[in-house]
Amino acid sequence: MPWWQRDTTLNSEPDPPSDHSNVTGGVGQPAPKEARSRSRLHAHDHGAANSNGRADGHGHDLRDRGFSRLAWTLALIVLYAIAEVVGGLLSGSLALLADAGHMVSDAAALALALFAIRMSRRVSTPVLTFGYHRTEILAALANGLTLVGISVFILIEAWDRFKDPPLVEGTMMTWVAVGGLIINLGGMAILHSGRDASLNMKGAWLHVLSDTLGSLQAIVAGILITAYGWVWADPLASVLIALLIVGSAWSLLRASVNVLMEGTPSHLDTTEVQASMEAVAGVLRVHDLHIWTITSGFIALSAHAHVLDRNQDDVRRDLVALLQQRFDIGHTTIQLEGDQECEVDC
Repeated sequence: MPWWQRDTTLNSEPDPPSDHSNVTGGVGQPAPKEARSRSRLHAHDHGAANSNGRADGHGHDLRDRGFSRLAWTLALIVLYAIAEVVGGLLSGSLALLADAGHMVSDAAALALALFAIRMSRRVSTPVLTFGYHRTEILAALANGLTLVGISVFILIEAWDRFKDPPLVEGTMMTWVAVGGLIINLGGMAILHSGRDASLNMKGAWLHVLSDTLGSLQAIVAGILITAYGWVWADPLASVLIALLIVGSAWSLLRASVNVLMEGTPSHLDTTEVQASMEAVAGVLRVHDLHIWTITSGFIALSAHAHVLDRNQDDVRRDLVALLQQRFDIGHTTIQLEGDQECEVDC
């Protein structure tokens, strides 16, 4: 139901199950003046979220398509990870084994991402009132930490090989790495269009991207070993792979932690949002403003607004429309305050 048609109730009364905005005493009827003086008034709107606090149908479509893409990519990576392990053992290449290890971590990361998407579809409960949306953020955090752990392991192994370089079969190493590159490019192509749908999908895509770069490094190392006998190229390629993995993991970890700490989304400026809300006719000032992310694409806001010389229903509708249309914030809870309330709290 559009926000301008929603029913409204006083905060002192329980919210009806089918309604998500409450300010006045009835449909289209302003609350009595004396009632307004007795209770603070709340504006609550879910915008793009439904009564269960879940994302709208468009969000579900994105997750369904993401699930299918992840499943196909997982199948490709598992098959070739096995081939790379065999090739790495036969050729003696650490770069191939490192790439194979990263592909195994990719497979685990994709499986975790698939599980997170399934969990996020579960409905909310009286205990988990926002449902299981944060499962996707936890999966992204776990994937970021896994990437860092793999990098540390690769760096330790590379250091040992710098000190005592083993013999490496460069030709086999190169051809196995070429096969890995083809598989990874296929995985990237499958995940590419959905990589920005959520942090969960971004984490999976970053895994495949860093593994693609790892395959390129292994190819270059194999060529150098075959052509010039530079066995040190193998551990050097491994170090470069590890550094690339750490770089891709850092942004994912930072974004995941920001969501879990309920920080303001990076694309929003709290000062700008507050100034825009205070520019709405009838709004004197806005305070106690909080903006956070439930999961990727599901942003929530709560605030207190001191209102003067204007009907509070009209102010609420204008604020909700502003936040939805300009800032794409669909889940808002705004407490409207008059003179008496502000004398106490402002």
